[in-house]
Amino acid sequence: MSYYETLSLNKEPFSTSPDPEFFYRSVAHDTVLQRLEIAIRLRRGLSVILGDVGTGKTTLSRILAQTFAQEEKFIFHMMLDPSYKSEFQFLYGLAKMFGVIPSFRSTLDYREAIERYLFQKGVDENKTIVLIIDEGQKLTPTFLEILRTLLNYETNEYKLLQLVILAQMEILPRIKRTKNFYDRIVLKYIINPLDENETREMINFRIKQAGWNSGTSLFTEGASRLIYEKALGYPRKISILCHNALEALVMYDKRAVDEDLMEKIVRQEEV
Repeated sequence: MSYYETLSLNKEPFSTSPDPEFFYRSVAHDTVLQRLEIAIRLRRGLSVILGDVGTGKTTLSRILAQTFAQEEKFIFHMMLDPSYKSEFQFLYGLAKMFGVIPSFRSTLDYREAIERYLFQKGVDENKTIVLIIDEGQKLTPTFLEILRTLLNYETNEYKLLQLVILAQMEILPRIKRTKNFYDRIVLKYIINPLDENETREMINFRIKQAGWNSGTSLFTEGASRLIYEKALGYPRKISILCHNALEALVMYDKRAVDEDLMEKIVRQEEV
């Protein structure tokens, strides 16, 4: 009998991969998604979403793109890691992503090719270009200046580039020092960890998404409380603890993850 069949599940409920199907929308996540959608539809320009490691920023970006997937007016591009060695490489990466490689290979040529692309799509074709940059804390001051220049391209009514940067909190002092970039932020939102009730809701939500249809929960309230205390509300840490607990559930042939079993898992994590 397989792992899933033993637990009466169809899928892995606590994978740490950014699967939108298993994304629990806390009040904070739901709020930021709605505000991002409004900012993009109004073509307001720069949004910066901050949060510690494991707060769900990457999955949030996938859901945001998914929200517009059926609308031809919107063109989404995603940069998963802006770790480039030079200004030229960063511009090359952007141009390649946009599908605009100029005839000549200078920094100026790439800048002009990107500018033409934004005006062609944003003005001539009336498209909304959205660039999502994940791991934004890796952006250097040089790269921030390039992005600031791109945000200067606009009509009388709207910005030609909708830029969403998702980053860890460490980027905040850097962008504050870059005042002409910081002043362009139209939406700044900090995603905080889940509270205890949201932690319990996230656990139950993911189990149901994986196929659990019993009237009881796989995790007792005591177990959920211990998970919250150990993970401090960080979704990634919650998922790891829950996955380990389900493995133990199978190994010890138990029907539910209770407080005693969870204490064993927590002690193992601390070794």
